[in-house]
Amino acid sequence: MKALVFLVLSVALSGVTPAQTTGDRISLYFGDWHTAAPHTIHGSLEEREILSRGDGLNPTRAGAVFRFINSYSYATLASGASTQPARLDGQQEIYFVESGQGTVTAGGQTAELYRNIAVLMPANLEFTLKSTGDVPLAMYVINEPIPAGFRPNANMLVRDENTVPISSSNGFWAHIAKPLFVTADGLGTLESVVTVTLDPLTIGKPHPAPNEDTSDIEEVWTALYGNSLALVGNQLHEQTPGMAYYHIPDNLTPHTNINPSRESQAKFLYFARYRPHETRK
Repeated sequence: MKALVFLVLSVALSGVTPAQTTGDRISLYFGDWHTAAPHTIHGSLEEREILSRGDGLNPTRAGAVFRFINSYSYATLASGASTQPARLDGQQEIYFVESGQGTVTAGGQTAELYRNIAVLMPANLEFTLKSTGDVPLAMYVINEPIPAGFRPNANMLVRDENTVPISSSNGFWAHIAKPLFVTADGLGTLESVVTVTLDPLTIGKPHPAPNEDTSDIEEVWTALYGNSLALVGNQLHEQTPGMAYYHIPDNLTPHTNINPSRESQAKFLYFARYRPHETRK
């Protein structure tokens, strides 16, 4: 299996010049909620940091990379617990449910929460979360700022990834993509929130940042299930579920994901910003 992986990588990287980055530096672009200390928000929601604000080119600590997004975390709500009513001011959140069951209520609307449900919670709308299953409700949480003059949605937006059609099955060679939210759906800073699946023994095309102007790029890959390999620069990192990496925005460092399994798919949560956001009025 290792021989196969390295053979594929040799071919894939034949036209790519990896940046000369050390393994220690590349590790600063990875985050894993399993290793983060918990803290409580909204009364009863336990949150663990994955990635945070920092310097995308020269992070001073592991995971401190965001220049545009506020934060990225993993949150759990104990069975039977509810959050205190909360309202997001100058920011929005995207929730992607990993496990458990529950409900979210906002603006007189209530939606069921279960695995692969995605929620865009707009600014200025009071909301509560409730865990109704036998196990904690667990979700990934992306917090984005909204630009000055931006008009948030009047209601929360809920998508069931289980029923979202596949938009592409061959992007970057092998990405099976399902779009959850795009700019037109009411994102404030982000432009794309997508799930990407890799079939067994497949690899995405290694590539650096997709824009010549890398100062605008913010791109994150999170392993949801399946043990995969992340290629960042000239380093291979085992990427287990709950681990995310931030693509180095230097227009030099290639990245991709590899599924070395012979039997099982690997699935990722991807989100990105590519350019300054046009204000929606």
